[in-house]
Amino acid sequence: MEDFQQILPVTKVKRNLLDILKHMEEEEATIALTRNGEPVGVMMPLSRYEALLETIDILCNKEILHSLEKSKQDFKSGKVFSHEEVWED
Repeated sequence: MEDFQQILPVTKVKRNLLDILKHMEEEEATIALTRNGEPVGVMMPLSRYEALLETIDILCNKEILHSLEKSKQDFKSGKVFSHEEVWED
């Protein structure tokens, strides 16, 4: 559970939910919830959740993954354009 900014027991979350939500939103924090010391859930800001869903969609799309792999190969082989080349008139 190292990707969490906080690990809190459910009883503490129930007592301090509004304060925890405020902190979570301000800090973009992901919080692991435990019951009897065992992980049982996760709380995260909506923006982080939406980003997670978008990432899953990308990883499930074989065309996008193929395009990303091709871009990676192009970059490694030097097939790139500078900022100026892209935006010149």
